[in-house]
Amino acid sequence: MKTPPDYQTTLQITKLLREIEILKSVFSLIPINPQIITNIRRASFLKSSLYSARIEGNPLELSDVTNATFTPSSSMKKREVANILHALTFIYEESPQKMSQDFLKILHRIVLTDISPDAGIFRTEVSAIFNTAGVAMYMTPPPQKIAELVGNWCNWTNASNEPGPVKAALAHYWFEKIHPFLDGNGRVGRLVISWIHIHSNFDFGGLVAIEEYIDEHRQDYYDGLNTSGNNITAFVEFFLTAFVVQVQKALKLIKNPPPQTQSNLLPRRQEIVDTIKDHTLVSFDMLWRRFQKVPKSTLHNDLKQLIKGNHIKKLGTTRGVVYTLE
Repeated sequence: MKTPPDYQTTLQITKLLREIEILKSVFSLIPINPQIITNIRRASFLKSSLYSARIEGNPLELSDVTNATFTPSSSMKKREVANILHALTFIYEESPQKMSQDFLKILHRIVLTDISPDAGIFRTEVSAIFNTAGVAMYMTPPPQKIAELVGNWCNWTNASNEPGPVKAALAHYWFEKIHPFLDGNGRVGRLVISWIHIHSNFDFGGLVAIEEYIDEHRQDYYDGLNTSGNNITAFVEFFLTAFVVQVQKALKLIKNPPPQTQSNLLPRRQEIVDTIKDHTLVSFDMLWRRFQKVPKSTLHNDLKQLIKGNHIKKLGTTRGVVYTLE
């Protein structure tokens, strides 16, 4: 496979990129209530996580996780969604400015926590990509080449001047062809899409769940990934179409947000609940880092009152205590 993959700038790609720029301008001009953005982003993150898992065969529906509280005892299917959600939140809150092998391993470790013993480890075995009939469609590079190939991919991802959405499409395709892990390549590869969109200023505030479109057009997505790599113009067109459709959905939600239930919590306590909702399991130290201007005794009291009001619950004892939603 030629790297980076080749593509032609077709009239369709030019049209889609122009439309994305227009949507970006519209997004920047809409006056948005911060709380509405927070709620839509939370729903978008959950959608991205669920649909990324569904692309890999997870059978859960949105209704199965919309009101879910993810705990260590959650089913493996819900754990898979929770891990992707954790990784996506991590990307938006703590990801580095430069792509690196170490960062990829961190994402993989989060995605496969409590799922695989190979979490965070490049594969050391020969691997292949199979179709639904069990036929090998593509033999992945040998394991001894992975470090070099991923290094080249990282260098290009950091240096490329391609438009953000095109860069994300090319990087995603290339990453899947390297297939650096035994499992979880698709999930990590789609997280990389989010990272590129953030760092190229095309993330639309974290409101675009491109994975939803990919899940709805799963066969087209796999057909695009199964091309030789010498010319992936069709895959780039598919990817940009997916992005445009999902950005349009996000803008509709911003203009006509769903009704919000009125909270009777004090603002800081509501923020604590929202933080726990975003991370599913939160330690006191993590909360205190977010509310460092609040005395620890006050924060402990907030948590006590939230537990008393059945908003959250405490798991574990002493140093192992974490908080989750009730």
